[in-house]
Amino acid sequence: MTDLLALAAELVDIPSVSFDEAAIVAHLEAGLGDVPGLTVDRIGDNLVARTGLGRSRRLILAGHTDTVPGTAGSDGRRARIDGDTLWGLGSADMKGGLAVMLELARSVPEPAVDVTFVFYAREEVAREHSGLSELFAEVPELLEGDVAILGEPTGGAIEAGCQGTMRFEVRLRGTRAHTARPWMGRNAIHRAGALLVALDAYEHREPEVDGCRYREALQAVSVDGGISGNVVPDEAVLQVNHRYAPDRSGTDAEAHVRAMLAPFLDDGDSVELVDHGPAAVPGLGHPLMAGLVEQSGLEVRAKLGWTDVAFFSEHGVPAVNLGPGDPTVAHMADEHLHRSMLEENFSVLRRFLEGGV
Repeated sequence: MTDLLALAAELVDIPSVSFDEAAIVAHLEAGLGDVPGLTVDRIGDNLVARTGLGRSRRLILAGHTDTVPGTAGSDGRRARIDGDTLWGLGSADMKGGLAVMLELARSVPEPAVDVTFVFYAREEVAREHSGLSELFAEVPELLEGDVAILGEPTGGAIEAGCQGTMRFEVRLRGTRAHTARPWMGRNAIHRAGALLVALDAYEHREPEVDGCRYREALQAVSVDGGISGNVVPDEAVLQVNHRYAPDRSGTDAEAHVRAMLAPFLDDGDSVELVDHGPAAVPGLGHPLMAGLVEQSGLEVRAKLGWTDVAFFSEHGVPAVNLGPGDPTVAHMADEHLHRSMLEENFSVLRRFLEGGV
């Protein structure tokens, strides 16, 4: 069998910071181009490879090719293998997952299901730039499937669905005055105090969906205000982030946040939803997903963060995260990946492709 750790190191050694993925896509395209029975399409810096075996079901395996920027002046951006550990930028997030996808495409010629391998660009930046968004807009037929598995690092567990994320901009108005005569004005920053206390005391929900327990959150993530050291500020701007479970729609989640903020708002204040990534239901009831859970014996848990499974869920394709690597080391200066995680992930997915349901 191919040395998966060496294959992952080969991919780590191809720089692919967001918006600069052309080289790694060309490398992957070359590695898949001569695989019998595989149709390969390149759309921009995205690559889609599909089997056409006429199976009754189709599984999508997807992973992003980009990384965050490396630390300037550090050799951590290059691959280094020390024993059974690969060190380097993107090793866990998620070039190990890409190595698994590439080797599965080359080593499982007769899967029990048809398979679509999606290597997509620009996951590590704003959602609007995502290669998945580009593919769904331009060639949605290439992303048709029954279920999807994304190779994000999960530490050997199946992370089902994902929570939605919303960011609101809250503007609180005041009246400008000299700080020597504050009673002539109204301090907008002081007004934010009561709201911050309420956010700190927020009572979160922990709903269970498909056996997965999610934990919601509402947090102030930035505060801006002030004009000068001797001026009572007439405006304070707060950014508030809400993570909501997939038993709520985006509309319901937004209404919940607005209702929570309402008691702290006066005439002239405003609340604007500035960013939204929808939640994704686990979809574990689908026969393919149920088969994966039963066959693998892996722990199944809720994905508390937002991931690209939401793109597939929006288009009616249940999706989970299952990839090699420890998610807690992603983006860190000492990012690394152990051989055992890589080989276990490959083994689980290979058995699933060969056995089906």
